[in-house]
Amino acid sequence: MAGAVCAVCGAEDARARFVIEGIESRLVECGRCTLGWLEPLPSPERVASFYPKEYYGTDSAKFQPLIEGLVRLVGSRHIRFLCAGLPPGARVLDIGCGRGVLLKELADRGLEVHGVEHSEGATFGADPRAQVRIAAELADAGYDAEYFDEVIIWHVLEHVRQPRATIDEIRRILRPGGRFIVAVPNFRSFQARWAGAAWFHLDLPRHLYHFPIAALRMLLEKADFVIESEHHFSLRQNPFGAIQSLLNQIDLLPRNGLYRLLHERPLSEAPLFDAPTRFLLWTSLLLGAPFALAASVVEAVCRTGATVHVVARRP
Repeated sequence: MAGAVCAVCGAEDARARFVIEGIESRLVECGRCTLGWLEPLPSPERVASFYPKEYYGTDSAKFQPLIEGLVRLVGSRHIRFLCAGLPPGARVLDIGCGRGVLLKELADRGLEVHGVEHSEGATFGADPRAQVRIAAELADAGYDAEYFDEVIIWHVLEHVRQPRATIDEIRRILRPGGRFIVAVPNFRSFQARWAGAAWFHLDLPRHLYHFPIAALRMLLEKADFVIESEHHFSLRQNPFGAIQSLLNQIDLLPRNGLYRLLHERPLSEAPLFDAPTRFLLWTSLLLGAPFALAASVVEAVCRTGATVHVVARRP
């Protein structure tokens, strides 16, 4: 595709994959490293319109109470992983901190927590112990060099306009020996390949970039990070992604309908879907969960998880 240059490997032989309804950009894929991205990239103003207030949830809750509770229960293991090896008072940055759920949990464990977000409205309800800066790009936040002991960018890198510049800035503000943890959907996962345009984790057009694990490794190595480990299982992300991706292939059902159904909504609002649709979506979740969990375990063993997170260090 003429004029399309890969942000990871620099190749210029991208091929079109998907057309996005209502968006002039197309999802293209690099012929060399298989990175995917929107071509052309939407303007910053257009990107801002992809994030209405309800995207972040309200009053520090994104999902219905039962689902929110389960998400946070499962998230306790995630918090232990992020804290492992950090001494009390260690300085941690969460990029794309949103409503600050992660920052609160880290602060409860005695860490000095910082966050950066592109929208002040997105941080409504953030824990007052979190030091949050609002900036369109990470470099605009103005952090000192070698300031942090750990930097986390958890399912945010795919949203940023300049992933390579973001990774370089993370290296600059991370102390030597500091830890960097990054999580993204895996664009070359088995789930992504069988679901195609119906894949839940495409999240078009909010996801500007789509990383296969090989391209993510390349991006980190170009920034002189040393990769310590990569993880292909996420109990919060992968099983649900399989269920929603399957439902997205049923024309009679709304796209990402189950995900939308699980979101928190004011009691004064009318139900999102009619009763038969809600019944079908809830039944699919309950009956499909064991099979989706088993499939996600197999994918993780085969190192083709639908989402991946990588742990790296600055030398």
